[in-house]
Amino acid sequence: MIVPALLLLVGAVVARTDAGTNEGAFVEQPVPFSHQHHAGELGIDCRYCHTGVEKGPIAGVPPTHTCMTCHSQLWTNAALLAPVRESLASGKPLAWARVNKVPDYVYFDHHAHVNNGVPCAACHGDLRRMPLTRKAAPMTMEWCLDCHRAPEDRIVASDRRFQSAPYDKRTDADRSAARQTMLRIVHSGRNLTDCSTCHR
Repeated sequence: MIVPALLLLVGAVVARTDAGTNEGAFVEQPVPFSHQHHAGELGIDCRYCHTGVEKGPIAGVPPTHTCMTCHSQLWTNAALLAPVRESLASGKPLAWARVNKVPDYVYFDHHAHVNNGVPCAACHGDLRRMPLTRKAAPMTMEWCLDCHRAPEDRIVASDRRFQSAPYDKRTDADRSAARQTMLRIVHSGRNLTDCSTCHR
């Protein structure tokens, strides 16, 4: 009886470590896409590729023709981009691997967060400094609840939602946006820590 309880305890402890959550881990992709180069150095806006982030629950990954908007003109014969060219020729989408994923029983809505002032960097880290995409946060229930208990600390002004490091210096506009969002939450009668907020 002690052994199963001990195994359960060890499993619970490991699940909260970086090894258990894969925090900091890089995920191999069909093409080694660099957010640092595209979003950081070239300044391409997140929404150019992740078109659903402000419109619905899923941010989405870019279809091949989005990549080929530029790469039909630039680096057209680069071996690194062969999978992109093959995808376009075959009509078969690139099989991008998920980096951030919550369990199927958790409902997460990107646009509800972004449109209420939670910047991409809150969950995904500073992608503009990532040569390869890695998981920047544990995405555990405890981690999500920490934010839901004090969302005002993570809300920024609308013009900073897609910035690289929106938390470096909090501004008066950030604090004003946080107050407005908190008032909307209070007036809605919703409690962000209710189970039904994420488990539907």
